[in-house]
Amino acid sequence: MSSPKLMQSVLRANLKHSPKSEFDEPYVFPRKHLPKVMKDETKTPIVLIACGSYSPITYLHLRMFEMAMDHFKERDEYELIAGYFSPVADAYRKDGLAEAKDRVKMCELAVETTSDWLMVDSWESRQERYQRTAVVLDHFNQELNDDHFDPETNETIPGGIVTSTGERKNIKIMLLAGGDLIASFGHPGVWSPEDLHHIVGFYGCVIIERTGTDVFGFLLSHDILYQHRMNIVVIKQLIHNDISSTKVRLFVKRGMSIKYLLPNPVIDYIYKRELYKMTPPADTTTTTH
Repeated sequence: MSSPKLMQSVLRANLKHSPKSEFDEPYVFPRKHLPKVMKDETKTPIVLIACGSYSPITYLHLRMFEMAMDHFKERDEYELIAGYFSPVADAYRKDGLAEAKDRVKMCELAVETTSDWLMVDSWESRQERYQRTAVVLDHFNQELNDDHFDPETNETIPGGIVTSTGERKNIKIMLLAGGDLIASFGHPGVWSPEDLHHIVGFYGCVIIERTGTDVFGFLLSHDILYQHRMNIVVIKQLIHNDISSTKVRLFVKRGMSIKYLLPNPVIDYIYKRELYKMTPPADTTTTTH
């Protein structure tokens, strides 16, 4: 298994390749929804990270976090304190991938109008090169658990989170993903064994099991995942939801309605920016409040 120090050295090497940003604002790690103090010091604080294309973000992506929140509310071990979307960089070169700044903006519009605990981190999106998921998780671990400078107070803030008794705890980072991603863990050549050990063993995964998938069966058949099975949380999707970004892009291209598939501000942004090669008829734009 790769050591945290080794992965951190990889992270620092990748940071050297950060491009001159095409974003309107300089990069700042978002912290506005991070609580200052834990509610229950007997639990382990966790932050969920969802990596993906988000071209565009849909209600299913948002629902995955809510399903995870419901799950952890019923458990005694973890306190879920925040969640982050981390859109991939343009170098991912996937069909239908809008520019990184547009995908980040759509994610921001989605969480700003629907959530008081989700945030969007643009670090991965800003990178010149495609970043492996293991490196992205190391980035979050560094930002959340290392000391950092607060420009507002001009002070260095210790990493982690404070408990009600004044103790400071490290935040556990976990990858939030659908069953389709964990199935890709078994595809030859897609994931290195070292990265899988680091992602699943050192951090951990929260998997939303979609209807018709058998995550537990896959865990049983995969040596590395079975080894780290105690660090994998599987959550069943109780209401079937198969909204996909691919279908949304196709609907836009064909001039079909995408209302109620994603938040209205995201729909308006798609039409305003003329993403996915379709401009709206005059009466299809939404009214946001």
